[in-house]
Amino acid sequence: HYAFLFGKNFSHTIEPGTSVAIVGPSGCGKSTLLQLVQRLYDVEDRGPDSGIFLDGHDLRDLAPAWIREQIGIVSQEPSLFNLTIRENIAYGQIEGEATMDEIIEAAQQANIHEFISRLPEVCSSFAFQEH
Repeated sequence: HYAFLFGKNFSHTIEPGTSVAIVGPSGCGKSTLLQLVQRLYDVEDRGPDSGIFLDGHDLRDLAPAWIREQIGIVSQEPSLFNLTIRENIAYGQIEGEATMDEIIEAAQQANIHEFISRLPEVCSSFAFQEH
């Protein structure tokens, strides 16, 4: 795990399996970088070595859905949608609908399943209700 200061003319290699914190002053481009990494929009072409590369492949040549399956992003500002806990957990499912087993597994991986299970019965039944 490590952090680096992000700024203008940024170039950095991130080794596989590492966790990275991107820090910098407001307006320096942290959110823009994360949007580019997820291919929410693409880097402007400024020559053969410009862009964002994953294992030597230009992100612009890779499917956005595949890229998003390969990375995890945790924002400093957590947000919940006006949905059940179950629906909030399932929200990130890329293909099809998440099964209850997948939702419980995701809650366990996020270390929140035990907390959710201890909620009063009214809350916990609402939390995992299926429609």
